[in-house]
Amino acid sequence: MDLLTPPPDLYGRPRADRFLTRLTAIQDRYVQALGGPLLRRSPRRPLSRPAAQLQLVVTARRELIADVIELSLADPSGGQLPRWQPGAHLRLVLPSGRERHYSLSGDPADRRSYRIAVRKLPEGGGGSVEIHDTLHPGARLTARGPRNGFAFCAEPTVLLLAGGIGITPLLPMAREAQRHGLDWQLVHVGRSADTLPYADELRALDPHRVVLRTDDEHGGVPTGAELLAPAPRGAAVYCCGPAPMLAAVQQALDESPASALHFERFGAAPITDGKPFAVRLGTDGPTLEVPVDRSALDVLREARPDLPYSCHQGFCGTCEVRLRSGTPDHRDRRLTPEQRAAGALLPCVSRAAEGETLVLDV
Repeated sequence: MDLLTPPPDLYGRPRADRFLTRLTAIQDRYVQALGGPLLRRSPRRPLSRPAAQLQLVVTARRELIADVIELSLADPSGGQLPRWQPGAHLRLVLPSGRERHYSLSGDPADRRSYRIAVRKLPEGGGGSVEIHDTLHPGARLTARGPRNGFAFCAEPTVLLLAGGIGITPLLPMAREAQRHGLDWQLVHVGRSADTLPYADELRALDPHRVVLRTDDEHGGVPTGAELLAPAPRGAAVYCCGPAPMLAAVQQALDESPASALHFERFGAAPITDGKPFAVRLGTDGPTLEVPVDRSALDVLREARPDLPYSCHQGFCGTCEVRLRSGTPDHRDRRLTPEQRAAGALLPCVSRAAEGETLVLDV
């Protein structure tokens, strides 16, 4: 599944939040007084604690819809699994060594099994195809996590918006909202009914709170205003889906009754302010041009197809490379200032000034 840098304002509007700005300033002064880095981090930045390494076995596999399978994963010894909250994901290490992130779609109350859904993307990076082709009951793999970059805050009133496979992190949120008696609604959109996984489970939760909306029955893709129309005044919106859907919701937020937006996307946001620069593979290696509309990771993978990656969003750290020289424009949400100073770079989102050359160890 993505993560894009969240809106700078708590309510999804493109302006700085005054409260958080003041809170951060007070926090920084307090940390300086303590003489240590105990609290020195942005309140929006996800924690960078090393995720626990897990050994898992596939206990069940089923087809949800065409090209989407669900895997149930458990501890091989039958022990309890680490706790997780709605919105969390696992980082899977596949038999080939590829690493991929998948949202947990099961019930957080179930400590014996994790559940993920994987859509097969033949034109993707190969991870989903490998999972579909090789992971059957009895297969073992390593994972890290669970880790949460899309946490559910359980506000009293929530609207959950899912596009296609984007239902996976929102299904546990709907369960949590139902369990705690929140005022919640969920809208799941897709091209047709056969593209909506977990439809039966959603209806079973509460058919009066769930809307399954398909393009073929409604004359096309919904607008942001249409998606946000069910939101009660003051509702918090949680949205996961393709980039056009998220863009439409963001643009319509100010005119809607909703008060806050939390979101996760499938891939990186489009590059809108890129400048051409170059990356060099080692001091004596080839120099590769990075155009304005492509990421350094995309260009690097043409020369190094085995370069690992996952989220494309500067969040997971899978694609980290070592910077030998040059001045990068770090745009990730994972690396600490100390890691950046030591030469860590995430080429999926980081760029450089026009004409700059970044020399990398890859």
